[in-house]
Amino acid sequence: MPVVTFDYNDFIDLLGYQISKETLIDKLPMIGGDFDKIEGNELSIEFFPNRPDLTSIEGIARASRAFFEFETGLKQYPLKKSDIELTVDPSVKKVRPFVTTAYIKNVTMTDELIASLMDLQEKLHYGLGRNRKKVAIGVHNFEPVTPPFTYKAVHPDSVQFIPLAKDDSMTLREILTKHEKGIDYAFTLDGYDTYPLIVDSNNNVLSFPPIINGRLTEVTPYTKEIFIDVTGTDLKTINYALNIISTAFAERGCEIYQTIVHDDTTSTLSPDLTPTKRDLSVKYVNNILGTKLSENDIINCLKKMGYNSTIESDNKLNIEIPAWRSDILHEIDLVEDVAIGYGFDLFKTDFPTSSTFGKTLPQYDLRKSLRTIMIGLGFNEVTTFTISNETDEFTKLGLEIGETVQIKNPIGEEYSILRPNLLSSLLKILRENRHHPLPQQIFEVGIIVDKHAKNRYHLAGLKIDAKANFTQCKSIVEAVLRGVHCPMTIKESSHAAFIEGRCAEIMQGAKEIGIFGELHPRTIQNFELEHPIIAFELSMDGLQQVLYQ
Repeated sequence: MPVVTFDYNDFIDLLGYQISKETLIDKLPMIGGDFDKIEGNELSIEFFPNRPDLTSIEGIARASRAFFEFETGLKQYPLKKSDIELTVDPSVKKVRPFVTTAYIKNVTMTDELIASLMDLQEKLHYGLGRNRKKVAIGVHNFEPVTPPFTYKAVHPDSVQFIPLAKDDSMTLREILTKHEKGIDYAFTLDGYDTYPLIVDSNNNVLSFPPIINGRLTEVTPYTKEIFIDVTGTDLKTINYALNIISTAFAERGCEIYQTIVHDDTTSTLSPDLTPTKRDLSVKYVNNILGTKLSENDIINCLKKMGYNSTIESDNKLNIEIPAWRSDILHEIDLVEDVAIGYGFDLFKTDFPTSSTFGKTLPQYDLRKSLRTIMIGLGFNEVTTFTISNETDEFTKLGLEIGETVQIKNPIGEEYSILRPNLLSSLLKILRENRHHPLPQQIFEVGIIVDKHAKNRYHLAGLKIDAKANFTQCKSIVEAVLRGVHCPMTIKESSHAAFIEGRCAEIMQGAKEIGIFGELHPRTIQNFELEHPIIAFELSMDGLQQVLYQ
């Protein structure tokens, strides 16, 4: 979770009100965080990652004014209009389609602002921005450049400029291979033939998003005017990021000026701090929290969390949600803030009013029984990752790549899908332990994810040994089925991962619920193993249908 470190005196200056350090340490975590470290006046607090607006001292000060009831309700920031324009060229639409901008004046670049700005920018890159893939923020000294600006895509070798932290001019392609930031974030532009660029009216480069800014617009302690660009793949998210960072400047006494973004046939003023609106049912709040709060009680609770609210009708409130609150996705999120505003310390604990006796669910009992049986057969239980990749799950097993649940913006190729079976995961465990003595027997009762994105429990087991054979595997499978009193039939089968003629299906009527046999030498070698392996995998849904029908 993001940790924000700040000086208590700087916080009090931003807050504009007096609050003792002891009260702050005691009450501030109720908003949704926990103090990580306290050393004199230096405080470090860890907030839940769903609140990117609290990842800076400026955001914490704004939230604290409302929470400690110095200034309740929705914070209003005055917006002035500028004549600064940015045009989105159609060439960039297939690369990084969205951009939003802001112009900040009356800036005083103190040490505290510089440190907070850099920290906030990196936290937004990591949280909202998914390591800059989804959102990237550029902060520029406005004085050396001349609007209007253009956001376009260019060939990697057609433009060169001096990037931050360098003295020599480099092409975009050279930046990705030679510059430290280029090497770190080159993955964000994988697969593209053209790269995004922001230039001014004189063709001076401000930014090569999401990689690096130009040295021309480097922010210095003497910078008085700031231009902010936020680019990305999701329009809503880049607007949240711009609202968070521009209002952080406003908290420091800076002035926010709206700019004009021309995109195709639309022209938009940004930033736009207009609150969004959502209805909230009073009955729903009380049912969730177990309270008897009136409409005005809920309004007061939400004021402490920085909202404005009005009574729309009987049992319904209309809530104005701040433009920097990206975490409000559902009515339940507002209920959570009602609870925080009400005070968790005011909720009463009580004993149950009736005596009840719980029991485990049948499927849990089955999983427990299978674990006990496998341990009794001499197997060791392992737990593996549900995230995998197509090479391990299909290619190495000799299968054609099938339909799976894909992970959007994966951290790497190794973790790009949710696994459709357990066998590959167990084979990877054997690979990591191939230098240990044989025999090795492992099993897992774990989750696989089918093509409909549904979690399914499977049981799989492997044994690697010089004498491992089909007969031994069949005995193990029969012992497992016998142990859970599950009658099944076994039928000869063919599977690319197994040796032809030494593979069988486990049948429930006409439906296959499992497979077992001797793994093919090709499969064994694909996982960098050398000795014979027997394997089986069972669907627990199939077992449950037989046992609990």
